[in-house]
Amino acid sequence: MKRIAVYTSGGDAPGMNACIRAVVRGAIYHGVEVFGIRHGYNGMINGEIIPMNSHSVSNTIQKGGTVLKSARSKAFMTPEGRKKAFEQLQSHGIEGLVAIGGDGTFTGAMIFHNEYGIPTVGAPGTIDNDLFGTDYTIGFDTAVNTALNAIDKIRDTADSHDRVFFIEVMGRDSGYIAIQSGIGGGAELVMVPETATSIEDVIDILNQGWKRFKTSSIVVVAEGEELGGAQTISDMVKGQLPEMDIRVTTLGHIQRGGAPSAFDRILASRLGLGALEGLLNGEKNVMAGIINDQLVYTSFYDTINKVKPINPDLIKMVNILSV
Repeated sequence: MKRIAVYTSGGDAPGMNACIRAVVRGAIYHGVEVFGIRHGYNGMINGEIIPMNSHSVSNTIQKGGTVLKSARSKAFMTPEGRKKAFEQLQSHGIEGLVAIGGDGTFTGAMIFHNEYGIPTVGAPGTIDNDLFGTDYTIGFDTAVNTALNAIDKIRDTADSHDRVFFIEVMGRDSGYIAIQSGIGGGAELVMVPETATSIEDVIDILNQGWKRFKTSSIVVVAEGEELGGAQTISDMVKGQLPEMDIRVTTLGHIQRGGAPSAFDRILASRLGLGALEGLLNGEKNVMAGIINDQLVYTSFYDTINKVKPINPDLIKMVNILSV
């Protein structure tokens, strides 16, 4: 393999630039020509394919976002769009791809490989940490620390005014950010999509705290919680506990931005180089991951379709430590 390309797709995550850097410099080290595809699958279709060298990724490891830009592509979901993408890759002589993203990115890569046979190896770039086949995904640690920093600040004002705060964090299908930032932030309750929590449970936990003379409480809610977002849940609680002073904060996209943590920079570098070297060694249609500190490859099919459950010990820990 003499010429490969790297791209980022879907939601951005802190550490993506460190991953791009590892792919580019790893390719140069191995004597392989490397290109970057801007704007993900849209750029692949439109021919936004640029040559990259060592200088292209200088001074990027500490930056959030992605220097290659990202996008969600409806056109790539069509056979016509994928055909255009294949023709663009052929015109540039691209023989293999490194895809940095989440399950949507890998779904597209798997279909593309099945149709056109271009080898692709993925690196898991998503703050949600919801991909089977790796203990941690690129950006998760930074997102947790961003959420935790906000929770710490909100607890100060909650304590000053004897308030209950419902804090919504990202996690449409996964409660990983919620559970870890909730434990780290000393939340009285964490609500995640993986476990069922009733409004009665929420009210009971808050009442128990009040009986123990807790004058403020923090409830962390993953955006994919089955009862609804933080605002919906707080409205339900307020209806039954009108005497409580309740506020809502939605952290939103702040969790995606900012300089990646040391952990994410190192993880992204390992995964980027692992994806590249896997590609050069004949791996295809797989994602590079780290499990028990070892580099592993998991098929895109398993990565997309197998569930990565939250450790029940973490959920139990919230209940114990909130006493």
